[in-house]
Amino acid sequence: MKVFFLTICLLAASCGCDKKKKKENVLNVALTSKVSSLDSALSYDTVSAQVVSQIYEPLFEYEYLIRPYTLKPLLAKEMPLITDNGLSYLIKLKEDVYYHPHQALSSKRKVKAQDFINQMKRLAYLPTQSNGWWIFSGKIKGLDEFRKAAKDLKDFENLKVEGLAALDDHTLQIKLTAPYPQLLYALAMSFAAPAPMELIKFYDNDFSQEPVGTGPFIFKKWEKNLSLALEANPNYHQQTYPKTGDRFAYENKLLKDAGKKLPFVKGVKFHIMKEAGPRMQNFLSRNIDLVTLTKDYFQMALNHQGELSKEFKSQKIQLQIAPTLTYWWLSFNMRDKILGKNLKLRQAIAHAVDNQKLIKLFTNNIGQKANSIYPPGIPGYDPSAELPYEHNSAKAKALLKAAGYPEGKGLPVFNYDVRGSGAVSRQMGEFIKSELQKIGIEINVVINTFPGFLNKARTGQLQFWQGGWAMDYPDAENIIQLLTTQNHPPGPNTAYYSNPKVDALYGKIMSAKKTEDQYSIMQKVEKEVNQELPWIMQYYSRNYVLYHQYVKNFRQSDLLYNTFKYIRLD
Repeated sequence: MKVFFLTICLLAASCGCDKKKKKENVLNVALTSKVSSLDSALSYDTVSAQVVSQIYEPLFEYEYLIRPYTLKPLLAKEMPLITDNGLSYLIKLKEDVYYHPHQALSSKRKVKAQDFINQMKRLAYLPTQSNGWWIFSGKIKGLDEFRKAAKDLKDFENLKVEGLAALDDHTLQIKLTAPYPQLLYALAMSFAAPAPMELIKFYDNDFSQEPVGTGPFIFKKWEKNLSLALEANPNYHQQTYPKTGDRFAYENKLLKDAGKKLPFVKGVKFHIMKEAGPRMQNFLSRNIDLVTLTKDYFQMALNHQGELSKEFKSQKIQLQIAPTLTYWWLSFNMRDKILGKNLKLRQAIAHAVDNQKLIKLFTNNIGQKANSIYPPGIPGYDPSAELPYEHNSAKAKALLKAAGYPEGKGLPVFNYDVRGSGAVSRQMGEFIKSELQKIGIEINVVINTFPGFLNKARTGQLQFWQGGWAMDYPDAENIIQLLTTQNHPPGPNTAYYSNPKVDALYGKIMSAKKTEDQYSIMQKVEKEVNQELPWIMQYYSRNYVLYHQYVKNFRQSDLLYNTFKYIRLD
């Protein structure tokens, strides 16, 4: 590792990369997998979100320099007027927002209220096959009826939705079927970015290859499996760097650009690098500007106290450690005739896997062992909660016998799908395989590309796998919706878990106004899930991100993706 590091640093020192960086003023970012889609109605993975969120913009966004996370207007002119006991939202739009240039649009086409209605209809429209339908399903008056009635684009354009109205070009009205306090979070997701009818017709409702938005960066070029380039939007609306922040922002001097117009860089180039080795090599040679540490490079980058090593500091590399709202579990397909129907078998697997060892091997003890289906950082998380399983091989074997398969006799070989083709994914799959072999369960580790894995998840082809979730917004509802019947694939409930009690509790938390009511509902949902075990919780992630000293204004977040507009290359 030391020899590798010194060799790369010598190459970097002799290549004049910093001078080239100053001249180009382009932010270079590594993607850990292929981009699945550039359509804001379809993109629903963290890799694609890094690209999509630079191009598209929703009505609201999160404050960049403030924690806990706080919403503010983006394409909206101000926060909405909420009336009728939470059933009616009136949203005023900014009037200086233009779409990126496109042959199907008139010169400097402004964003209109109808464009947001179009996008909500796109999420509902069955031919879109949107992954984002869940954010509006059953919530807006008449939208579910539109979903059933719209058969083609003519229907799409002509059918009205009772709860959606453009009162004028810059006033959007939304009427709900029931109170939905999480609506503002939903309207801050790229799923809710506006779509002009001209483009919907031009692309036949498919933006997966050539996105057109209002964001700080314009889509320029996509070389499949290699790279994707964006350039700065010269007509970006008047957005400026934030003038306020929290203690972290002040201590790290992140407010020097306060009030200056965004974006600062001339473009962003994404490089698809599936393996950690090439990512680290390109980071050290300054071909990419920041990188998230993986287990293979903790010892090289950090000292025994978990701080940045002297060697890295000497190369003007900086470290930022950030808690996340991302966490992991083992998931079962609850429709599976064996795994999904035998609770004792799932309990045996839960006791067979040594999650503490997994955390040590694959996160270098950076991950925090999970104690709940809810992660730290959301209201209602209980640090004293306990899961109904722990690593205990003897108990696992006894449960396997009680399940009707003593020492695994009579069990088929199960397919365990991994989330990518990289070395860490393969190694983690082999670790799960070895853990289960100890009690007599055999699995076949199936290697996938990440888009391939997502497609299997959306189409119900998975049997046993590692589930994971990067929360869309800091609210328990965003977790519970992963477990509801209405969100079976193509929705996010890829485990096909179905429990009438959980469905009913989800309906209650959607409209709960009192904090104590929300917390009570969370506990009841967790009790049901722990009794039935569609998930075996593993760990909560933390990110260790390296970046070069010339990268200014950087603040890591796994909830905010539209952050590159704030970055300055000095």
